[in-house]
Amino acid sequence: MAKKPETTIQPITDGTFDEVADSFFDIPAPKPAVANILAGSPETPLEIGGVRIDCYVLDDETRVLSQRGMFKGLGIKRGGPRSDKEPSNTGAEIPRFASQKWLKPFIDSDLESALKSPILFQPPSGHQGYGYPAEVLVDVCDAIIEAQKQGATGLPQANMVEHAWALIRGFAKVGIIALVDEATGYQELRAKTALADILEGFLSDYRQQWTKTFPDEFYKQIYRLRGWDWDGSAKRPGAIGGWTNNFVYDRLAPELTKELQERNPTNSNGERLSKHHQWFNPEYGHPQLKEHISGVIALMRASSSWEGFMRALDRAYPRYGDTIEMQLDDM
Repeated sequence: MAKKPETTIQPITDGTFDEVADSFFDIPAPKPAVANILAGSPETPLEIGGVRIDCYVLDDETRVLSQRGMFKGLGIKRGGPRSDKEPSNTGAEIPRFASQKWLKPFIDSDLESALKSPILFQPPSGHQGYGYPAEVLVDVCDAIIEAQKQGATGLPQANMVEHAWALIRGFAKVGIIALVDEATGYQELRAKTALADILEGFLSDYRQQWTKTFPDEFYKQIYRLRGWDWDGSAKRPGAIGGWTNNFVYDRLAPELTKELQERNPTNSNGERLSKHHQWFNPEYGHPQLKEHISGVIALMRASSSWEGFMRALDRAYPRYGDTIEMQLDDM
């Protein structure tokens, strides 16, 4: 029998194993996770150094500045990746402005990594956006200013340098004011003043004439969800009062229920001389109260159980100071 020729396995010499594997398998890059917003909107930008930059607080409490807003704040018209249709993606090349020869030597590895990895987030309205942790803007300004000090900038970079200095001065002013507020205790006083202003917007200094504010439907839906028979009687279980505070006053403004209890205290028999809703001013507070009650009734109607209603209520109108536990199941 003739001997079979030996087969020689040739080593791969024209690329790494991963490169060769990728040529056989078309593996799509993983999509970056989309962060949710806790606070912020395009209507409330950061105003500093004469510029306005969209800013948000993410669900992990990261403070971010929008990528486009940050570039604009630095006076950069074309600061992103090579394609102007797409923002810099996670793991992408460093944004164009930071890869220029005059600036790149002043971008350290941590800043370079941050610039290559913008955070994808979903604003309250509109399309998804990319942003950077707020500290990144300070670091970029420092790099630009250091480049100027080292003589690496010229006339083409003058506008960017001017913006960087304006932002740094703005940060310094805000920082020193915050430090003084903290040292003097004014930070807490300011919070109390802001709360007083909120309550003043809702409430009146004197009791208003009684008008029907809570429709019967509000109570009918409570009875239905509790499995009680509705008889239309004005005499209701004592729990209704506590639920009314919970569903309405606790969720309209911080410490609103406490303020109402002080303005409308109980007498020696444990009764109140007026209804809480009579202390809402007719210009702003009462319309807001009526709108909120209508929203609560809509949630009740859409709910098939008490538990489902409470979950929906916590999502739509969370109580001030509460931590909301997100549920995936339906009402």
